[in-house]
Amino acid sequence: MRVLLVEDEPGMVAALSVALARHDMVVDHAGNLAQASAMAADGVHDAIVLDRQLPDGDGLSLIPKLRARGNAVPVLVLTARGDLVDRVAGLDHGADDYLGKPFAFEELLARLRALMRRPAQVQSDIVRVGRLAFDFNHREVSVAGHPLDLRRRELLVVEALVKRMGRMVLRSVLMEAVFGIDDEIQSNALDTHISRVRRKFADTDAGVTVHGIRGVGYLLRETP
Repeated sequence: MRVLLVEDEPGMVAALSVALARHDMVVDHAGNLAQASAMAADGVHDAIVLDRQLPDGDGLSLIPKLRARGNAVPVLVLTARGDLVDRVAGLDHGADDYLGKPFAFEELLARLRALMRRPAQVQSDIVRVGRLAFDFNHREVSVAGHPLDLRRRELLVVEALVKRMGRMVLRSVLMEAVFGIDDEIQSNALDTHISRVRRKFADTDAGVTVHGIRGVGYLLRETP
Protein backbone atom coordinates (compact mmCIF):
# COMPACT_ATOMS: atom_id res chain seq x y z
CA MET A 1 0.00 0.00 0.00
CA ARG A 2 1.26 3.48 -0.89
CA VAL A 3 0.01 6.29 1.35
CA LEU A 4 0.20 10.05 0.87
CA LEU A 5 0.58 11.70 4.29
CA VAL A 6 -0.49 15.34 4.23
CA GLU A 7 0.77 16.81 7.49
CA ASP A 8 2.89 19.85 8.43
CA GLU A 9 3.93 18.94 12.00
CA PRO A 10 7.44 17.39 11.81
CA GLY A 11 7.07 15.17 14.88
CA MET A 12 3.80 13.69 13.63
CA VAL A 13 5.27 13.16 10.15
CA ALA A 14 8.28 11.31 11.56
CA ALA A 15 6.25 9.13 13.91
CA LEU A 16 3.61 8.17 11.34
CA SER A 17 6.14 7.56 8.57
CA VAL A 18 8.10 5.11 10.71
CA ALA A 19 5.00 3.39 12.09
CA LEU A 20 3.32 2.95 8.70
CA ALA A 21 6.56 1.71 7.09
CA ARG A 22 6.74 -0.99 9.76
CA HIS A 23 3.40 -2.23 8.46
CA ASP A 24 4.62 -2.58 4.89
CA MET A 25 3.39 0.77 3.61
CA VAL A 26 5.27 3.18 1.36
CA VAL A 27 4.77 6.71 2.68
CA ASP A 28 5.05 9.92 0.64
CA HIS A 29 4.83 13.23 2.50
CA ALA A 30 3.32 16.57 1.56
CA GLY A 31 3.57 19.49 3.96
CA ASN A 32 0.86 21.68 2.47
CA LEU A 33 -2.12 21.67 0.13
CA ALA A 34 -0.18 22.74 -2.95
CA GLN A 35 2.28 19.86 -2.59
CA ALA A 36 -0.51 17.41 -1.83
CA SER A 37 -2.51 18.41 -4.89
CA ALA A 38 0.52 18.00 -7.16
CA MET A 39 1.55 14.66 -5.67
CA ALA A 40 -1.98 13.23 -5.73
CA ALA A 41 -2.34 14.10 -9.43
CA ASP A 42 -0.31 11.01 -10.39
CA GLY A 43 -3.01 8.73 -8.98
CA VAL A 44 -0.49 6.26 -7.58
CA HIS A 45 -1.59 6.32 -3.94
CA ASP A 46 -3.88 3.76 -2.34
CA ALA A 47 -4.96 6.15 0.42
CA ILE A 48 -4.44 9.69 1.68
CA VAL A 49 -4.09 10.59 5.37
CA LEU A 50 -5.01 14.27 5.51
CA ASP A 51 -4.60 16.89 8.23
CA ARG A 52 -6.96 19.87 8.22
CA GLN A 53 -4.81 22.59 9.72
CA LEU A 54 -2.25 23.16 6.98
CA PRO A 55 -0.14 26.26 6.26
CA ASP A 56 -2.05 27.16 3.10
CA GLY A 57 -5.59 26.31 4.17
CA ASP A 58 -8.06 23.70 5.41
CA GLY A 59 -7.14 20.23 4.24
CA LEU A 60 -10.77 19.50 3.44
CA SER A 61 -10.52 21.78 0.40
CA LEU A 62 -8.29 19.17 -1.26
CA ILE A 63 -11.00 16.51 -1.42
CA PRO A 64 -13.46 18.18 -3.84
CA LYS A 65 -10.55 19.01 -6.13
CA LEU A 66 -9.49 15.36 -6.22
CA ARG A 67 -13.03 14.16 -6.93
CA ALA A 68 -13.47 16.77 -9.68
CA ARG A 69 -10.39 15.29 -11.39
CA GLY A 70 -11.89 11.81 -11.16
CA ASN A 71 -9.51 10.70 -8.40
CA ALA A 72 -11.45 8.37 -6.07
CA VAL A 73 -8.52 7.58 -3.73
CA PRO A 74 -9.82 6.97 -0.18
CA VAL A 75 -9.16 9.93 2.14
CA LEU A 76 -8.85 9.56 5.90
CA VAL A 77 -8.88 12.92 7.68
CA LEU A 78 -6.60 12.91 10.74
CA THR A 79 -6.90 16.13 12.69
CA ALA A 80 -7.15 17.81 16.08
CA ARG A 81 -10.50 19.24 14.96
CA GLY A 82 -12.57 16.32 16.17
CA ASP A 83 -15.82 17.89 17.36
CA LEU A 84 -19.10 16.64 15.91
CA VAL A 85 -19.55 19.66 13.64
CA ASP A 86 -16.01 19.17 12.31
CA ARG A 87 -16.55 15.46 11.65
CA VAL A 88 -19.80 16.18 9.82
CA ALA A 89 -18.08 18.85 7.71
CA GLY A 90 -15.30 16.41 6.83
CA LEU A 91 -17.66 13.69 5.69
CA ASP A 92 -19.81 16.19 3.79
CA HIS A 93 -16.68 17.33 1.92
CA GLY A 94 -16.15 13.76 0.68
CA ALA A 95 -13.80 12.28 3.27
CA ASP A 96 -14.10 8.50 3.51
CA ASP A 97 -13.24 8.47 7.21
CA TYR A 98 -12.47 10.98 9.99
CA LEU A 99 -10.25 10.42 13.04
CA GLY A 100 -9.51 12.98 15.72
CA LYS A 101 -6.19 13.58 17.46
CA PRO A 102 -4.99 12.30 19.83
CA PHE A 103 -5.52 8.82 18.45
CA ALA A 104 -4.31 5.24 18.84
CA PHE A 105 -2.11 4.11 15.97
CA GLU A 106 -3.79 0.69 15.99
CA GLU A 107 -7.11 2.39 15.24
CA LEU A 108 -5.61 4.42 12.39
CA LEU A 109 -4.15 1.24 10.90
CA ALA A 110 -7.46 -0.60 11.22
CA ARG A 111 -9.30 2.25 9.52
CA LEU A 112 -6.82 2.28 6.63
CA ARG A 113 -7.28 -1.47 6.20
CA ALA A 114 -11.05 -0.99 6.21
CA LEU A 115 -10.81 1.65 3.48
CA MET A 116 -8.77 -0.71 1.33
CA ARG A 117 -11.36 -3.47 1.71
CA ARG A 118 -14.06 -1.40 0.05
CA PRO A 119 -15.26 -2.69 -3.33
CA ALA A 120 -13.76 0.19 -5.30
CA GLN A 121 -10.32 -0.93 -4.24
CA VAL A 122 -10.36 -4.68 -3.61
CA GLN A 123 -13.17 -7.00 -4.63
CA SER A 124 -12.22 -9.66 -2.09
CA ASP A 125 -10.26 -9.73 1.15
CA ILE A 126 -8.30 -12.73 -0.12
CA VAL A 127 -7.11 -13.26 -3.69
CA ARG A 128 -5.93 -16.74 -4.68
CA VAL A 129 -3.86 -17.73 -7.68
CA GLY A 130 -2.19 -21.11 -8.00
CA ARG A 131 -1.40 -22.21 -4.44
CA LEU A 132 -0.76 -18.62 -3.42
CA ALA A 133 -3.17 -16.54 -1.34
CA PHE A 134 -2.87 -12.81 -0.64
CA ASP A 135 -4.88 -11.58 2.37
CA PHE A 136 -5.49 -7.85 1.84
CA ASN A 137 -7.06 -7.51 5.27
CA HIS A 138 -4.02 -8.69 7.25
CA ARG A 139 -1.50 -8.05 4.45
CA GLU A 140 -0.22 -11.61 4.59
CA VAL A 141 0.83 -14.06 1.88
CA SER A 142 0.54 -17.82 2.20
CA VAL A 143 1.19 -20.88 0.06
CA ALA A 144 -1.17 -23.82 0.58
CA GLY A 145 -2.08 -22.34 3.96
CA HIS A 146 1.49 -21.84 5.12
CA PRO A 147 2.80 -18.27 5.66
CA LEU A 148 5.28 -17.08 3.06
CA ASP A 149 8.11 -15.06 4.57
CA LEU A 150 8.52 -11.89 2.50
CA ARG A 151 10.49 -8.76 3.19
CA ARG A 152 8.61 -5.46 3.10
CA ARG A 153 9.54 -4.54 -0.49
CA GLU A 154 8.89 -8.08 -1.67
CA LEU A 155 5.42 -7.95 -0.14
CA LEU A 156 4.76 -4.68 -1.98
CA VAL A 157 5.85 -6.27 -5.26
CA VAL A 158 3.49 -9.21 -4.77
CA GLU A 159 0.64 -6.90 -3.73
CA ALA A 160 1.01 -4.77 -6.85
CA LEU A 161 1.09 -7.84 -9.11
CA VAL A 162 -1.87 -9.53 -7.41
CA LYS A 163 -4.00 -6.37 -7.64
CA ARG A 164 -3.43 -6.40 -11.39
CA MET A 165 -3.65 -10.17 -11.85
CA GLY A 166 -3.75 -11.15 -15.51
CA ARG A 167 -2.38 -7.83 -16.74
CA MET A 168 1.11 -6.66 -17.56
CA VAL A 169 2.33 -4.29 -14.85
CA LEU A 170 4.70 -1.66 -16.20
CA ARG A 171 8.05 -1.22 -14.48
CA SER A 172 7.12 2.37 -13.73
CA VAL A 173 3.93 1.27 -11.96
CA LEU A 174 5.81 -1.28 -9.88
CA MET A 175 8.46 1.29 -8.99
CA GLU A 176 5.74 3.67 -7.78
CA ALA A 177 4.10 0.91 -5.73
CA VAL A 178 7.31 -0.26 -4.06
CA PHE A 179 9.38 2.89 -3.57
CA GLY A 180 8.56 6.29 -2.11
CA ILE A 181 9.44 9.59 -3.75
CA ASP A 182 12.26 10.25 -1.28
CA ASP A 183 13.76 6.75 -1.39
CA GLU A 184 17.29 6.37 -2.68
CA ILE A 185 16.89 3.72 -5.36
CA GLN A 186 19.66 1.69 -6.96
CA SER A 187 19.24 1.05 -10.69
CA ASN A 188 18.73 -2.70 -10.14
CA ALA A 189 16.69 -2.47 -6.92
CA LEU A 190 13.39 -3.59 -8.45
CA ASP A 191 15.02 -6.47 -10.32
CA THR A 192 16.59 -7.65 -7.07
CA HIS A 193 13.23 -7.76 -5.31
CA ILE A 194 11.60 -9.51 -8.28
CA SER A 195 14.37 -12.12 -8.28
CA ARG A 196 13.86 -12.83 -4.58
CA VAL A 197 10.10 -13.16 -5.04
CA ARG A 198 10.58 -15.59 -7.93
CA ARG A 199 12.96 -17.70 -5.86
CA LYS A 200 10.57 -17.87 -2.93
CA PHE A 201 7.69 -18.83 -5.23
CA ALA A 202 9.82 -21.60 -6.71
CA ASP A 203 11.13 -22.84 -3.34
CA THR A 204 7.60 -23.15 -1.94
CA ASP A 205 6.01 -24.53 -5.11
CA ALA A 206 3.53 -21.63 -5.07
CA GLY A 207 2.09 -22.48 -8.48
CA VAL A 208 2.75 -18.98 -9.79
CA THR A 209 5.62 -17.22 -11.47
CA VAL A 210 6.57 -13.64 -12.28
CA HIS A 211 6.95 -13.39 -16.04
CA GLY A 212 8.90 -10.39 -17.29
CA ILE A 213 9.37 -8.58 -20.57
CA ARG A 214 12.73 -6.84 -20.43
CA GLY A 215 12.40 -3.09 -20.12
CA VAL A 216 8.59 -3.21 -20.15
CA GLY A 217 7.11 -4.85 -17.08
CA TYR A 218 5.99 -7.99 -15.28
CA LEU A 219 3.00 -10.32 -15.19
CA LEU A 220 1.92 -12.69 -12.42
CA ARG A 221 0.56 -15.94 -13.81
CA GLU A 222 -0.09 -19.52 -12.81
CA THR A 223 2.48 -22.11 -13.76
CA PRO A 224 1.30 -25.04 -15.89
